Amino acid sequence: MQTDGAAPATNELTNEDGERLRILLVEDDPQTLATTAEMLDLLGHFVAPASTAEVARARFLDGAFDVLITDIDLPGLSGVELAEEIVKKSSAPLGVIFATGKPRPAGSNALWLQKPYLVEELQAALAKAAAHAWRRSGQACDPA
Repeated sequence: MQTDGAAPATNELTNEDGERLRILLVEDDPQTLATTAEMLDLLGHFVAPASTAEVARARFLDGAFDVLITDIDLPGLSGVELAEEIVKKSSAPLGVIFATGKPRPAGSNALWLQKPYLVEELQAALAKAAAHAWRRSGQACDPA
């Protein structure tokens, strides 16, 4: 029983094996990267943060992640290019969330998380990404 009055972090989102989500987070803004990683951690997920697409590419191991959250406008390789590359390489289901300050393109079927976002919006996007990944393994979400 907690005595400090704070509610314990609860998270009902898990992968197919009933484990917490394993998330590869890619964001070039250090403050946004740290804040989002902390939010994900508080939600009970495992987070592997990366500040560039190239770092994320190096950290990616097939089957090691359930969800990729990436900014679109990254220096060098864009978040869209990174997502396409990783989804093609992945033999396991992988959900993709594009987190960006840009509005969602008309006609896009991509999972879009508009910055700035609240923890509830992040959790809702994770639920959609996880469900999408498990239903449509190996298929990318086209942001355009």
